[in-house]
Amino acid sequence: MPNHGDEILLEETAFWVSTRGRCFGPFDYQWSADLRGMELTYQGRKFGEICGREELYADLTEFRLPMSVCRVATITAGTMAVGIANGDCREQRIAVLLTSLDEFGYRRYRVRESG
Repeated sequence: MPNHGDEILLEETAFWVSTRGRCFGPFDYQWSADLRGMELTYQGRKFGEICGREELYADLTEFRLPMSVCRVATITAGTMAVGIANGDCREQRIAVLLTSLDEFGYRRYRVRESG
């Protein structure tokens, strides 16, 4: 992925976080076997799960990523998962993501879709 500053690149279910000249990803998800939750992955390895509307577990420690990347990735994964569960369209999920990033102090990130 070419670097375009601080951004989140969305591609299907995956996304990348780009900051300070470095790109991290792909972050992705897959539905649990019972379809009640989602497993979160980084480069194909599980780092967390969403068990319900109020329960999200994420631990990216083993990957030694910058803290801002961990936070932005968790905000992105959680926001997109809730939007999917609510049946929101992609544009609605992106709008909520931008609001959430702003609320947590990450206004500098823009969101770009591949393609």
